[in-house]
Amino acid sequence: QVQLVESGGGLVQAGGSLRLSCAASGRTFSRFAMGWFRQAPGKEREFVASISWSGGSTRYSDSTKGRFTISRDNAQNTVPLQMNSLKPEDTAVYYCARGRGLYIAQTNEQYDYWGQGTQVTVSS
Repeated sequence: QVQLVESGGGLVQAGGSLRLSCAASGRTFSRFAMGWFRQAPGKEREFVASISWSGGSTRYSDSTKGRFTISRDNAQNTVPLQMNSLKPEDTAVYYCARGRGLYIAQTNEQYDYWGQGTQVTVSS
């Protein structure tokens, strides 16, 4: 059974930074792409960023490109998400997810395991 646990959320002022982390259990972590999604109140869950199994490829949503950076440490089974220049519209619950395959993916259906989420609140 795969478990994903997010951490690092909190309250930050607009323009500030936060670093989220996702810790994954299981020996096959390095065989799968990983992703971050978010869900704001009253909205559907949306794609934030994805990273391939090796870390060699990444993809971001248009709203986070240039401000967020996804990475991975296959030795530690972690997937950090560095978030800079935060805006109030970044406020959401952020979820870590494991892809069904090796390569980057952007839709919910392309992920099979999800964490419980961590709240990020950006004040104006």
